[in-house]
Amino acid sequence: MKSSVEHLNPTRVKLTVEVPFSELDPQFDAAYKAMAGQVNIPGFRKGKVPPKILESRIGRGAILSEVVNDAIPTKYGEAVEANNLTPLGQPDIEVTKLEDKVTLEFTAEVDVRPEITLPAINEITVTVDDISITDDDVEEQVTALRERFAANRPVERAAADGDLISIDLRAAVDGAEIADASADDLSYTVGTGDLVEGIDEAVTGLSAGDSTTFTTKLVAGEYDGQDADVTVTVKKVSERELPEVDDEFAQLASEFDNVDEMRADLRERITRVRKMSQGADARDKVLEALVAITEIPVPSMVLEAEIEARAHDAVHSFDHNEEALTAHIESEGKTREEFDEEIREASVEAVKTQLLLDKLAEVTEVGVSQEEFTQRILYNAQRFGLSPDEYFQRLQEANQLGSIFADVRRGKALAVAVSQATITDASGNALDIDELFGVEDVEDERDDESGVEVDEDGIVTVDADTETDTADAADSEADENTSLDKS
Repeated sequence: MKSSVEHLNPTRVKLTVEVPFSELDPQFDAAYKAMAGQVNIPGFRKGKVPPKILESRIGRGAILSEVVNDAIPTKYGEAVEANNLTPLGQPDIEVTKLEDKVTLEFTAEVDVRPEITLPAINEITVTVDDISITDDDVEEQVTALRERFAANRPVERAAADGDLISIDLRAAVDGAEIADASADDLSYTVGTGDLVEGIDEAVTGLSAGDSTTFTTKLVAGEYDGQDADVTVTVKKVSERELPEVDDEFAQLASEFDNVDEMRADLRERITRVRKMSQGADARDKVLEALVAITEIPVPSMVLEAEIEARAHDAVHSFDHNEEALTAHIESEGKTREEFDEEIREASVEAVKTQLLLDKLAEVTEVGVSQEEFTQRILYNAQRFGLSPDEYFQRLQEANQLGSIFADVRRGKALAVAVSQATITDASGNALDIDELFGVEDVEDERDDESGVEVDEDGIVTVDADTETDTADAADSEADENTSLDKS
């Protein structure tokens, strides 16, 4: 077999492959065997029909078609390997010559991973904000703890901000009550604004037994976007009673014997969370700097696939209703054209980032162990609220196991880059990379596997025994659902 490569542009090639018929014997044998098992010819057992008899009955053309369809994927793969190419996506193949008993020729156009020259990473310098912990930060955590252990005491007065109330709701559109928007005995904290728009203004000043009606816009269901008249009846008003901050409270709310020890521990935990945030900022800035100073050609077909995937995800949230998506975009003060351009820009950045990290992983020769791969599976399964077995099965069905492997590998490559760059805070102090990435990545200070958590009440908790690889703090940059991995 002979093959040659024509570079159409920095990210796309055209392979020309010539295969002599002498190399197609395995494909002919397979084709004869398959055909012999499909036809019944008098005088021959099924599957034992000689090739010459088969050709006379079904035609040489049918045999050649079977052989070509079987040979091209194999020969394409051999040509890719022989020319040291890294394809991205499926090739466009065209048979250019088929001379029976002589030669098969075909071309294959495909996007390939471009050549990327990495900059001197040790010359990259980024600056992140200083970490500042104030007494107010600590007191905020103390207050959150008090809120967690607060008692609700029924009161005979009008509802005010912060009170817990029990209410009945009735919603109607054009006088017809909507069952899905009505409820009894709802518990609601006045001032949170997380129930129905306008509810806080309506219930403030109402006492137990009082009712009022207000108008609001429904945001879900059959009447989404329509105005509804909502009648709210207050059944009970309770006042939140916060415990005193004393040693008894410290023993109740923490493992410490006195308030000073509790506050010192909270300060330390806040510091650790801020350091993780500082580390994530450093990681993002190193990656941003790398992408900015590196010339990275973007394969057009890969880019279009990424844009299509992101656009699909966007409209999927609106039951694939393009008009609903457009209306939502316009409600946020954007045009559909601006939204589409944002998707394109984000897609370009995502493809460039993955190409860069893949090159970095190749140069640094980072690998992924079975343990690291398993840890990522477990982490993602927990993140998506699935059992590890169910998540793994879904990945298999979607042919996405390779994307998880690539995800971890890119993360480890980025961790190498971060360790080689110079990172300082705004005061000019060089930062300890190991200290910054001592735990799993924290995004928006939500619960994760790091051992550091900030719960819904704002309470910081840290498992001091938790340690994870620097790569885990970095690999969230590589999205497992991007086009490079799908191909």
